Amino acid sequence: MKIGVLGASGRMGQAVIAAISKYPQLQLAAAVVSGQSAQLGQPVTNDLRYQSRDQLQAQQVEVWIDFSLPSALADNLALAAQQSTPIVVCTTGLSPEHQQLMHASAQHIGLLYAANTSVGVALLQQLTELASAALADADIEIIEAHHRHKRDAPSGTAVILGDSAARGRNSSLAQLSAGIRSDGERAPGSIGFASIRAGDIIGEHTVVLAQPGERVELTHKVSDRRVFADGALRAAQWLVKQPPGRYRMADMLDLSATFERLLQQSDE
Repeated sequence: MKIGVLGASGRMGQAVIAAISKYPQLQLAAAVVSGQSAQLGQPVTNDLRYQSRDQLQAQQVEVWIDFSLPSALADNLALAAQQSTPIVVCTTGLSPEHQQLMHASAQHIGLLYAANTSVGVALLQQLTELASAALADADIEIIEAHHRHKRDAPSGTAVILGDSAARGRNSSLAQLSAGIRSDGERAPGSIGFASIRAGDIIGEHTVVLAQPGERVELTHKVSDRRVFADGALRAAQWLVKQPPGRYRMADMLDLSATFERLLQQSDE
């Protein structure tokens, strides 16, 4: 399978490129950087050089993995649509307008959006939704920690965990979000966020559900970025087999079917 990497010069783009070599069934077919990048034209492998979008050939790539900045998303989606090529979007810090662009693109191509491509985080989303529903009166605080250079806060992963918590209460994050916690008393039923930026922390997320007398904490920690690269490649291999539409990591893992099976077994 021919994989193309958008945002190939970034930390995660490089991680994906390195991870591809571990999979004999995968081939790095394109490593795309901006037209102003110092790496443009430099060798990636013995057979491949870094390219800009306008240097790409038709059918060069079977599926894209996008780890570029939000400012490049519109052009990357246009490229995928023009080539009728599915795309795994892993960019964080997206606006509502970016979400609309992805929704429109998914009418024509397969698009899997994952602010975090870790399989563990996909599981944490489902557990957060379940716990939020079960502990309907609990206060929810989502604490995330990343390296000092991360630009957006709260992280994209924290936001999707907030979405999961809100879904568990048949609501939306827009209705329940208290934003990043600051001064003042907590509003009942709100979902708060706390962000830590320090050192070289790769990524840590904790969902705290607290009520008088007890609390539940769901935590996920990453110690190696290869977790994200491997997850993105797994998502890309799954996505090429799907019809046009918008997907999540949970769709790839089919966790809903797993939960239904476990519930049926518990009733037996």
